[in-house]
Amino acid sequence: MNKNSNLYQIIYAAVMVLIVGTVLAFIYMALKPKQDENIANDKRKQILSAVHVIPASDNAIEETFNKYIVAGYLLNKDGSIADSAKNVAFEIDMKNNIKLEERKLPMFKCKLDDGSFKYIVPVYGAGLWGPIWGYIAVNDNGSDIYGAYFSHEGETPGLGAEIANSKFQEQFQGKSIYPDGEFKSISVMKKGQKPIDGSEYVDAISGGTITSRGVQAMLNDCMTPYDPFFKKLQCGTIK
Repeated sequence: MNKNSNLYQIIYAAVMVLIVGTVLAFIYMALKPKQDENIANDKRKQILSAVHVIPASDNAIEETFNKYIVAGYLLNKDGSIADSAKNVAFEIDMKNNIKLEERKLPMFKCKLDDGSFKYIVPVYGAGLWGPIWGYIAVNDNGSDIYGAYFSHEGETPGLGAEIANSKFQEQFQGKSIYPDGEFKSISVMKKGQKPIDGSEYVDAISGGTITSRGVQAMLNDCMTPYDPFFKKLQCGTIK
């Protein structure tokens, strides 16, 4: 065949595209299990961060998670447990879940070294430039926050991105979501201001007003559906 002919050039290009496509597909399939494992381990680290547990190394993430996270649930609207199958809560994609008219309510149960239990709620919302998300750990009294973790996709460094800073997250420790016996999500207020509804609050990020408002809206939107569960904890009907 004439290598200078149009037909040869077309066949040659088609063969090269096929070969390159096959190689790339093979590489993707070979690397995907490792990529999926890294994504899962990152999620495990975030959940553990809400209860102040830090794995000794990257190789110990899954082992540490399995040690401390003793159960995962999907809850009914009335706060009862709908499903407690292994990984049922872990496999919920909050990015998609938050868009559903009938959301699933995942919950993680943690047992710390001192024998105390914490209940971890995933939260997901919108910041200034993109998604924000996190995990809120509540004490087994069903009222007080034990710890919080937040992260983001693209908030402004030094401003909205400060939600991922421990200094901001530590403000949530010890705050009550039942300050007067009724559920009230934590407010995020400009320094010197207080919420008028009596809810407990933390200081907003200086220069990160929209992101701070996003955190407050996210907490209210994602934690309110868990009110019946928290009340069951308070009454001692869930162990």
